[in-house]
Amino acid sequence: MSYMKEFTKGLIKENPNLVMLLGMCPTLAVTVMAENGLGMGLATTFVLVCSNLVISLLKKVIPDTVRLPCFIVIIAGFVTLVSLLLDAFLPELAKELGVFLSLITVNCIILGRAEMFACKNKVLPSVLDGLGMGLGFTASLFIVGSIREILGTGMWMGITIAPDFLEPMTLFILPAGGFFTLGCVIAIVGKLTGKKPRKITCEGCPSRGSCEFAAKEETTDGAC
Repeated sequence: MSYMKEFTKGLIKENPNLVMLLGMCPTLAVTVMAENGLGMGLATTFVLVCSNLVISLLKKVIPDTVRLPCFIVIIAGFVTLVSLLLDAFLPELAKELGVFLSLITVNCIILGRAEMFACKNKVLPSVLDGLGMGLGFTASLFIVGSIREILGTGMWMGITIAPDFLEPMTLFILPAGGFFTLGCVIAIVGKLTGKKPRKITCEGCPSRGSCEFAAKEETTDGAC
């Protein structure tokens, strides 16, 4: 097993946000500012690495019948630790992240890596997998947050960088601006990595027999 491959796959090739499209809720909700995106990303990375470590260590002890509840308890423990640390040392950031900090417990990225990787692999690969995925998630949140903050407020990390004659575009700090920015970043990453859009066909569609488009499947690129 290539340890470097396990670490780097989550940065771009299998980026949780920009390629696998996981964790969209916190991505859109907290990326109004770059600082918020960075804070959420690092908190998630900490939980991801620690939960992968513990789950990998206990994979032979945890019964299959209660696997998911055990995973959630482990993850919730680390989320509680992160919440207490942020409340103590970075109260303003904790206030900005709000309920989305607690929702890290059920973040599909963390549960997905626990189920698909940590419970099936040794400790070091699991830690590297969590670190790579977490840093990839952090980078995507930071990039989206930076774009939205610069275009929406004329500032970045609390520093005014836009000239006085340029009016900030409030759209970018609204939900619609979040969707637009994230979509553009996903498109750029897809172009740079050569990821092609999936071709959708009528294969496997339960309505195939009665669908008027199914008969034209061979001559069209659409789907029913």
